[in-house]
Amino acid sequence: MTILEARSMTKTYTAGGRIIPVLDDISLAVSDSEFLVIQGESGSGKSTLLSVLSGLDAIDRGTVLIEGRDITRLSEDELAPLRNTCFGFVFQSFHLVPALTTLENVAFPAELRGDAAARTKAGQLLARVGLADRTTSFPHQLSGGEKQRCAICRALINDPRIIFADEPTGNLDSVNGAAVLELLLELHRERRTTLIMVTHSREIAAQADRIITLKDGRIRADAAHA
Repeated sequence: MTILEARSMTKTYTAGGRIIPVLDDISLAVSDSEFLVIQGESGSGKSTLLSVLSGLDAIDRGTVLIEGRDITRLSEDELAPLRNTCFGFVFQSFHLVPALTTLENVAFPAELRGDAAARTKAGQLLARVGLADRTTSFPHQLSGGEKQRCAICRALINDPRIIFADEPTGNLDSVNGAAVLELLLELHRERRTTLIMVTHSREIAAQADRIITLKDGRIRADAAHA
């Protein structure tokens, strides 16, 4: 079953009076529970593609459908709850709120939707990833690997249908990066969540169900992993 579909997406930026194409007539479909890797050289449009697929950025032309619903026609007020409940996000730079504890950071998206059990669920997720003893710690007290595990818990708190991950191991050393990746893939398999990940890593791409390669804003290869 197709959970996400993009049709003829085009995205440009304007800089110094020049129009710069970033995505050029991109079309793709993603299946439910699929692990899709997006790869390509720096500047190929990978992160922009992730942003427009998740509704974080608008496109100039084209359509993005989530379970058949055209999200490009939604207002920001309509998009915000969709992103909070249907999507989970894991970024290279963690994006934890400095003034909130680990538990509060994880619980925050669930509290936004009025979930009375948000903190209980957050505690259970943190225990699941080995952070049961860090619930009262603040982000500045955590290691890079701990911050990313916390970010993964936050992404999962609302049981999203799709996880968007942008270079999730990019700021970690090889040991922590491998541990975080293993955790993310383990949770993806357990929860049958669709995982769409931008990465430069060949080791990560080797574990994907499918790999899309971008070059100059266009899909140059799209194949199931052998």
